[in-house]
Amino acid sequence: MRVRTIKNSEKGRSGLQTGTISWLCSITFLAALICILWVPGAQAQGPAIVPSKDGTLISYEIHGKGEPALVFVHGWNCDSRYWREQVPLFSKDHRVILIDLAGHGHSGFHRSRYTMKDFGEDVRAVVEATGQDKVILIGHSMGGTVVAEAARIMPGGVLGLIGIDTLENVEYPLTPEELDQMLSPFKQDFRAATRHFVEDMVLPETDPNLKEWIISDMSASLPSAAMSAMEEMMSQYITGEAATMFEEIPLPIVTVNASLWPVNYEGNRRHMRSFDAIVLDGTDHFLMLTQPERFNAALARAIDMVLEKQAR
Repeated sequence: MRVRTIKNSEKGRSGLQTGTISWLCSITFLAALICILWVPGAQAQGPAIVPSKDGTLISYEIHGKGEPALVFVHGWNCDSRYWREQVPLFSKDHRVILIDLAGHGHSGFHRSRYTMKDFGEDVRAVVEATGQDKVILIGHSMGGTVVAEAARIMPGGVLGLIGIDTLENVEYPLTPEELDQMLSPFKQDFRAATRHFVEDMVLPETDPNLKEWIISDMSASLPSAAMSAMEEMMSQYITGEAATMFEEIPLPIVTVNASLWPVNYEGNRRHMRSFDAIVLDGTDHFLMLTQPERFNAALARAIDMVLEKQAR
């Protein structure tokens, strides 16, 4: 191997060049970091935490600014990451608030029961902590019931509710025996039953990597919290509260639904002051992730519908 001898003058030039290159690299890295962190219209605040009514810590994030604020509530076994395709668009004109309900995401896991009413308190705690005067509550799947519970205890400031593939039929008849049969596979093997349950709600043509991410993520949830939440939610269909609760909510309600299940317009309108649905053919239960462009356009329309009804 040939070794090159470096003269003193070369050392000086080499040191100067090295220092200059290092300085330029630092400046370039700093500029790149600023570009990554600074996204116009999507100023992020958080993550942050706030105690719910029972003291459970609830994690949330804020993006963007503008009224009304849009409060996004995830579904069963999900968390705030499931709204990642909506934040860049809607944070341009609205303050976007993402919540992890208790027993989900980065929030506390200390409850013995995970009721819909307590989830509603989680939402109220975050809205009050962020000082929002005008909000639209947006809930996916189980989150549709949660935002309804939140609206019952937040009589002022909520302009309307938007359900995402939920509230298809608030009069759905369910017996205790049917609920026991539904819960049985989850009690025997939670992860296997959850995989099967979720897989049936995703279209076969969905990107396989995204499909597996959804299934694996939801199957990894804490079984005790998940089972409690499912039983509490479905029990409301047995008691009839799934329908009658809306009689206490004098707000416009709009849903953006996939075409997997029919919407009972007549039944819903017997209990809701105002109900409309936007149904997207060829979509599945996770349409906000699997077909974000179509979904975002429909959600924007749903927001406009809520605001138009409020203005009347």
